[in-house]
Amino acid sequence: MLRIGMLTSGGDCQALNAAMRGVYKAVTNNSKEPVEFYGFLDGYKGLINSNFKLLTSQDFKGLMTKGGTFLGTSRTPFKLIDEPDEKGRNKVECMKQTYYKLQLNCLVMLGGNGSTKTAGRLAEEGLNVITLPKTIDNDLWGTDMTFGFQTAVEVATRAIDEIHTTASSHSRVFIVEIMGHKVGWLPLNAGMAGGADVILLPEIPYDIDKVAQAIQERNERGDRFTIIAVAEGAISKEDAALTKKQYKKKLAKSPYPSIAYQVAAEIYEKTGMEVRVTVPGHTQRGGAPCPYDRVFATRLGAEAGRYILKGEYGFMVGYRNREMVKVPLEEVAGKLKTVDPDADIIKQAKLVGISFGD
Repeated sequence: MLRIGMLTSGGDCQALNAAMRGVYKAVTNNSKEPVEFYGFLDGYKGLINSNFKLLTSQDFKGLMTKGGTFLGTSRTPFKLIDEPDEKGRNKVECMKQTYYKLQLNCLVMLGGNGSTKTAGRLAEEGLNVITLPKTIDNDLWGTDMTFGFQTAVEVATRAIDEIHTTASSHSRVFIVEIMGHKVGWLPLNAGMAGGADVILLPEIPYDIDKVAQAIQERNERGDRFTIIAVAEGAISKEDAALTKKQYKKKLAKSPYPSIAYQVAAEIYEKTGMEVRVTVPGHTQRGGAPCPYDRVFATRLGAEAGRYILKGEYGFMVGYRNREMVKVPLEEVAGKLKTVDPDADIIKQAKLVGISFGD
């Protein structure tokens, strides 16, 4: 008997269900022995609390087009993994006990950076683990692409698209705040696809005077509006010079709900133009996965299933140079794939007139 556990951890995104379906179908269609799949509910919490369900073929029907995760998810911060839970239990030991109680051959975890750290810890503890790269931020080290990213780009791009007509009608500056706390792949791609005039990223600290200058130059050319794509983690050059502790203290005292509103106030002060802020928020995580993500997530899941049948564990299934690859968990955990300010895509964006405020 082959027994496999699966869980989804961290923020949800599109194509989680498609990826799990890929694992299930690859294993059950090709295994020479009976297979049982156990789904842990609400992420690592389900593994800690031994809260699971035995999955059947019915659970995987109609999943390809459904966003979110039918198992539910939650955040279990890695930095707190060795602290006792609310019941005073050792979380790592509880997860190991559940794994061994069910006599699992493997645990498949679908998650982002923090969740992969925890998976790496479980592998160090002797559990057989395979992870799949899930995040709308596309910030997991070791893979060129993560599932959920392409769909999130489409959602964020549509938000920018819809702003164009109202922005031009009223001759206003519109700011669209796009998810991306530490890494700017999503606002960069959505901003370029949506025709944003200014894109502000966490990796490229901005000078608000340069942003105002870009707006004024558009006005002088006769352009009636400016659209700015702002990552939720965008940061000014002044704030980037602060220590992490100083910056957190400053944020705690800020009168603005997010960076987009701060940028809006500063632009109004420097240009006198009306500024409006739009925040698509969690719509970027929701809805049905786009065709690319459906195919990509299915391929990742199928590849994980292939390795399970071969008895190979301890890695993330990644995607490099258009090929599926095994990336050891110890190489992935704790690393972020950030936007290089000197990357070709940044240079090309600047060539077509996009300002990054630098």
